[in-house]
Parts: sequence; C-alpha cells; structure tokens
Amino acid sequence: MKPARKQRLILIGLMVLGASIATAFALKSFNDNLMYFFPPTDVVEGKAPKDALFRLGGMVIKGSVERPDKGMMVRFRLTDFNKEVTVEYTGILPDLFREGQGIVAHGKLNAQGVFIAEEVLAKHDENYMPPEVKATLKKQVTPTSGQKP
Repeated sequence: MKPARKQRLILIGLMVLGASIATAFALKSFNDNLMYFFPPTDVVEGKAPKDALFRLGGMVIKGSVERPDKGMMVRFRLTDFNKEVTVEYTGILPDLFREGQGIVAHGKLNAQGVFIAEEVLAKHDENYMPPEVKATLKKQVTPTSGQKP
C-alpha cells in the first residue's frame, strides 16, 4: 500500500471514529435530558423512576394544601381520580395555583414515596388543562362516576 493511500485510510478512520464519539455524546445528553410524564396511578404502582426527574400531573385535592412550618414549604395531594400522591414543594407557587385545579410538577420521588417538586406549573385560565393531565383524567373517570375532569 502506498504511503498516501495509507494516510488517507487512517484519516478516514479517525473521522469516522470522531463522528461516532460525537453521536454517542449527543445521544447520551439527549437521553439524560428526557423528562417523562406520569399520572398519580402510575407513580403509586411503581412505574415511575425512583432516581430520575419526571413530570407528575393531576388535580390538586380540595382541602389538601398545607404549610406545615409557616415557611416556603407547601404540601398537597394530587389525584387522577383513581390514586393520590403527596407532593412537597419549597418555593413560591404560581399565582394560578389553587385547590381543585390541574397542575404539572417537575421533580422526583424520595424514599418515602413523596414527590419532591422542583417546579410547579398551573393552568392558564379556567378552561385550560395540560394535555397530559386531561388525557390521563379522561382515562380514569368513568361516565357513571358523575365526576368531570
């Protein structure tokens, strides 16, 4: 094999290797930043990841919002009209947050099964509900139950 041809072959091999490494880094970064949505039923049944961030959505149960230490920490329960999950959030809640409304929270589960939220998002007006929450609630509420999502 001629030296020029050998150099080209080595150069092409290094470019393929470099492109492969860049693709692997991009895919790993993309996979690490994915955030899946889970309704309370899936969280209670153990389908949600224990060590990764995910989104939890549902309706805030009326009468469940409490501030245990008069500080910034808020504890409330979310439901999809089938199961309930306790959520703890430390920070300022959105102005539109209230009991009986749909929300989506970002965070992870702790060892006791309590969802520790890093961010809480509330609906925009009385007719809006996050699409994931709406689809989940439609699946959970039966026509004979008389409850509307």
